[in-house]
Amino acid sequence: MALRFSANLSWLFPELPALPARLEAAAAAGFGAVEAAWPAGCPAQELRAAAERARVRIALLNTPPGDQEAGELGLAAVPGRQAAFRQGLEAAVHYARAVGCPRIHVMAGRVPLGTDRAAVAGEMETTFIENLRYTADLLSQGDISVLQEDMIGLLEPINNRITDPRYYLNTPHQAAAILEKVGRPNLKLQLDLFHCQIMDGNLSRNLEMYFPLIGHIQIAQVPGRHEPDSPGELNFPYIFELLESLGYSGYVGCEYAPKGE
Repeated sequence: MALRFSANLSWLFPELPALPARLEAAAAAGFGAVEAAWPAGCPAQELRAAAERARVRIALLNTPPGDQEAGELGLAAVPGRQAAFRQGLEAAVHYARAVGCPRIHVMAGRVPLGTDRAAVAGEMETTFIENLRYTADLLSQGDISVLQEDMIGLLEPINNRITDPRYYLNTPHQAAAILEKVGRPNLKLQLDLFHCQIMDGNLSRNLEMYFPLIGHIQIAQVPGRHEPDSPGELNFPYIFELLESLGYSGYVGCEYAPKGE
């Protein structure tokens, strides 16, 4: 099966200020799908109309980041922020259903400032599991006819060596263990190969090992986080062939900072 690629509008076409304009640019560049972080300031009906005009699918959105001025980047694993997480999740699900998006990245969040990661790891995992079960229940409810498929929640490990030293969820191994404890079929792994390479490498084995859990893949070259064909550590022609041989049918999200020509 040929791979399907999704343009990440939070990263690509930065010269265009509005998401609908970026979506149209993605369609003109040949993308059949797009994804984005939380689409603040863009009404759902406006984004959906742009997608319908361009005949582009909206493949993935994030839950809201929380209070970014206070240093938050997701809330699902943050103790004491359960109410804010659930409020944001409900808004994200409502928005996703309105635009026909079947995948939501449930952002785990950061280790709280002033705390030791090891000291709060158990409490954060407990909070994460409780919120993920709430997420799974919410995603299984409501009218999904507009989507033509069930909604899926996604867990993305983000490296804490370069990108975000305080992010709670860092490796696919940690994410897989949490998914097993949650035990819900509508929660999957979002594997960003940029983060996975930095934290663990061994991409072939990780893709094969965690393939049954994977619901979405994202790509960028390492270490610069630019286009897959830019100079770097990863052999993307090989990786793409491996994904095809495994029968991957989801989207491959292009989440990188374009260098341009």
